[in-house]
Amino acid sequence: MDRGLPLTVLKFGGSSVADPARMREVARRVRSEMDRGFRVAVVVSAMGKTTDRLISLARDVNVRLDGRELDQLLATGEQQSAALLALALKAEGVMAQSFTAPQAGFKAVGFPMEGRIYRVDAQEVEETLANGVVPVVTGFQAVTDRGDLITLGRGGSDLSAVALAAALGAHSCQILKDVAGIMSADPRVVRGARKLKVLSYEECMEMSALGAKMLQARSVEMAMRYQVPLYVGSSFTDEEEGTWVMSNPVSEGLVIRAVVHDTNVAKITVIGAPDMPGVAARLFRSLERRGIGAEMIVQNTMRGGLTDMTFLVKKSSLDDAIDVTQEFCSQVDAQGVSFDSEVARVSVVGACMANHPELPVRMFETLAEEGINIDMISSNALSLTCVLSADRCEDAVRALHEAFVEEASF
Repeated sequence: MDRGLPLTVLKFGGSSVADPARMREVARRVRSEMDRGFRVAVVVSAMGKTTDRLISLARDVNVRLDGRELDQLLATGEQQSAALLALALKAEGVMAQSFTAPQAGFKAVGFPMEGRIYRVDAQEVEETLANGVVPVVTGFQAVTDRGDLITLGRGGSDLSAVALAAALGAHSCQILKDVAGIMSADPRVVRGARKLKVLSYEECMEMSALGAKMLQARSVEMAMRYQVPLYVGSSFTDEEEGTWVMSNPVSEGLVIRAVVHDTNVAKITVIGAPDMPGVAARLFRSLERRGIGAEMIVQNTMRGGLTDMTFLVKKSSLDDAIDVTQEFCSQVDAQGVSFDSEVARVSVVGACMANHPELPVRMFETLAEEGINIDMISSNALSLTCVLSADRCEDAVRALHEAFVEEASF
């Protein structure tokens, strides 16, 4: 195959490879991309709901899951997909070879189920491409220096695809799913959600970090770092243009791109901790050592030399976070810990927000008109976020989408 042809990395999600018929359709899609004049490398997720099924199976065996063993188990899902798609490609007359993460050179460090790629030695994949063979690589996983398989977090196949594209110097990375592109809101919640034709890396990363499920935030960060253009589109049809994510200088003027929500969060408050240097650092260092990330950190100084610290964690980390904060409270003689798992985060995302003081007013008024109380508020140059009761989350999303996107007032 001509090495001068542009290279693209195609990543297919679980629904795209859910059964033999879908595998054959994906194989035809790969061949079509090659007929268009591209060299192609492929990254695959596990078939359909395989990952969820394997997690459920593990819980049936032992309710207290061990991260290392779960990584070994979950990695088998993508290995099935890679081998089956390679067979489907061969049936289409396309030379193909499957690769596990270690064979493809993916190296990572970190906690189980949250591995972080630090190197991709893609020499074997490059040699396969040079021989006119399509490499089909397992997503979602890498290998540690000890030789253990480690998974890369939910949505980690996106990260695998971007990392491979960066390592190979690819022309683009196409994330192909069961949707037509990135939407201005979750279409299951907002009927009037609109497909976004183009997003900047920064806007897309902000949306992903705040709860949009289209792309893993870490994958967008890596794409931005290595300037890999991302395309998000449907694997079920190529008749409708998807969404491109790339470098896109921000123009003067505010444009609200999307309303994003996240119900997979919980709120923790440390009550009455000593208000003195080093206390906050001690708390969040303890959380970090357990692999627990904290977001939207708010500290309120009280009378008498005490302070409250409130923050969000993933719901899946709540039990561990409570253990850590309770131990911290006993160590520093704080008054106690409270938590709330029935909260949600709702955000409006766009460019140049910090320059428009009318934006928070409009957001708060919109929520007030719906009778929705705000628990926490956070803002930066790209987003404004409110934490509120989970049972009003969808009402908030619909009202804000109407105010900021459908009415196009900002």
